[in-house]
Amino acid sequence: MRPRGTFALTFAAKLTSWYQTAKRDLPWRKTSDPYRILVSEIMLQQTRAQAVIPYYEKFIERFPTPADLAQASESDVLHSWSGLGYYQRARNLQRAASRIVQAGSFPRDYEAIRALPGVGPYTAAAVGSIAFALRLAVVDGNVLRVIARLTGDSSDIGSPATKLRFESEAARLLGRADPGQFNQAMMELGATICLPRNPLCLLCPVSGGCQARLQSRQGELPVKLKRIDPVRVKTTLLVIEREGKILLWRRDPASQRLGGFWELPSTEELPRVKARQTLGSFRHSITNRNYIFTVMTAKLSGASPGFKWIEPSQLQQLPLSTTAKKALALL
Repeated sequence: MRPRGTFALTFAAKLTSWYQTAKRDLPWRKTSDPYRILVSEIMLQQTRAQAVIPYYEKFIERFPTPADLAQASESDVLHSWSGLGYYQRARNLQRAASRIVQAGSFPRDYEAIRALPGVGPYTAAAVGSIAFALRLAVVDGNVLRVIARLTGDSSDIGSPATKLRFESEAARLLGRADPGQFNQAMMELGATICLPRNPLCLLCPVSGGCQARLQSRQGELPVKLKRIDPVRVKTTLLVIEREGKILLWRRDPASQRLGGFWELPSTEELPRVKARQTLGSFRHSITNRNYIFTVMTAKLSGASPGFKWIEPSQLQQLPLSTTAKKALALL
């Protein structure tokens, strides 16, 4: 059995040394501002880093401080977030900004950061360790995969008990290293080297102590037993024009799903409207649902309750759903 304390020190040193030279050039890694780190961590939930970059830069340019975000209209915030999905994140981020402004400064301890709207244990640990050097290990999907392979553990990573054990292992490996650097290095290792499929073990700075590699089990780990097959859904969206305007409807701002966003009507909402020409189709995935949208033109003579005729020039200012944007792009 390896001497655990010594291994942890060696592991952290090798990992952080590798990170200094191999890390990707990401804009949120150039700041120690806890607000900007929080924005990046919220955006990175459910979204790849490379996809987040343009949204992060645009969002920070528009709302450079918590006060700027707190004072903005929800419509403006949603419009700036449009395309990232999971829009409740944007609402929670704005509420967190309001809380920060009311408090007079960004909270500096874990429990206070954790109490901000939309901030869970992972995000609180990430912000706390990176911005304030709090000695907290961060465990996301990438880190779970690294630890499963490093320890050769074939337990189900979807199990709460396994996650708790892996969190303890991550905290042990953190040792006396810089917590912010260590956490970012662990996540970077999982994102760029210890990949879900075909891990790049020859490039890994800590492969010498990896039990999965020593046992040639990299491809078998981690183990996740529970899988939900995606549901396929077919929907027809209608592009209805009158006097140069387009018919749209707005979701209830209080809705948990895309609240406040504008949508094109579907045949379910306007069942009596006769569709005319097919413009095309596209696929769109949300969580465990795979949608196939067919887009058609249609004609509607009178006004319909709950719908609004919108000038094309207004579309850039409205928070349009991603599906509405994709459908209108077919025009």
